[in-house]
Amino acid sequence: MELIKMSSNSEFNENSKNITVKKSTFNLLIIGLIVIVGIAAFFAGSYVSNSNQITDEELEEAIAKLELKVLQNQLPTKQPSQQVKISADNDPIIGNPDAPITIIEFSDFQCPFCARFHTQTLPLILEQYIEQGKVKLVFRDFPIQSIHPNALPASVAAECANEQGKFREMHDILFDNQNQWNKQETVDALDLFSDYAMEIQLNQEIFDSCLTSGKYIEEIRKDLDDGRDYGVSGTPGFFVGNEKIGFVELKGAQPFDSFKKIIDAQLDA
Repeated sequence: MELIKMSSNSEFNENSKNITVKKSTFNLLIIGLIVIVGIAAFFAGSYVSNSNQITDEELEEAIAKLELKVLQNQLPTKQPSQQVKISADNDPIIGNPDAPITIIEFSDFQCPFCARFHTQTLPLILEQYIEQGKVKLVFRDFPIQSIHPNALPASVAAECANEQGKFREMHDILFDNQNQWNKQETVDALDLFSDYAMEIQLNQEIFDSCLTSGKYIEEIRKDLDDGRDYGVSGTPGFFVGNEKIGFVELKGAQPFDSFKKIIDAQLDA
């Protein structure tokens, strides 16, 4: 595996001082983002199918499963043990910060399984636990840049929205519109993220400046490193619990009942 040489933070900051929101600049920005994060491309090959015998939905499902298998086989992992502390870090929270149970999610905005969790499972968790003050969700970034080239910029967009107190709104609009931006060239995806910022009524100038500055790259890289230390090998990955009782790991876009069994047992403990 060929590693990408990483640029220094000072060099990146110097190059990004006068960045404006233009497509030519975004091209340079993405190159810089990838270099700074230092994620090597490990995925290659293609998925071959008989287009006459498989629907688009089945094809996307098969590709998503293939992605998960590749990630599980190729990402460096360390299985969590009792000695590993699962940290929420200082990442965005959905729900009451004082809720007794925490769901720590390691997620990739371009991952189809993560979008499935968002549309199918999270609404029930919100209704039955988060809105009742029993559970909070901590979102930690785990963008797999090698197979999801727009995931890292999407993570930056969400962090920039969080800076203005609207992480939840950007989180939702990114997942709700994943099919709109996930196959775009990155420069075009960034234009869409800027449009989303306007739609959720962020200060446009502040958001665009944040998006092009690279200020949250180190934060995102820390999430990646922590996730790997905890044994995260694919997205989404979850840890449910708290520091007192410990955390239970759930892998993948699990159905609501899987979360319910764990949460109810922990609330009754």
